[in-house]
Amino acid sequence: MAEMDESTRAELAELRQSIDNIDAALVHLLAERFKATQRVGRLKAERGLPPSDPDRERVQIARLRALALDAQLDPAFAEKWFNFVVAEVIHHHEQIASTGSVSTQSAAQ
Repeated sequence: MAEMDESTRAELAELRQSIDNIDAALVHLLAERFKATQRVGRLKAERGLPPSDPDRERVQIARLRALALDAQLDPAFAEKWFNFVVAEVIHHHEQIASTGSVSTQSAAQ
């Protein structure tokens, strides 16, 4: 492997700092999203509604795929990400319905 010169090292550091900032923003955005979906989960539990809403999910997938195309992001990736998040949201809604709260602690901790 070739040695990096100082200019390349500095450019990589700058790019990686930008990536780190984006990662931090994404974590904060996800935290806010989950706060909102937990409020939805409490409302659903109070009203006896099911944890999942397949019709809403289908609409959201179509919307996110279109947004992904506009943003030049792979729509399949956007859908996989959404499905991953929705699975966690449904899990939270089930927890809320059965226990009244959501545990944010990882089993690995």
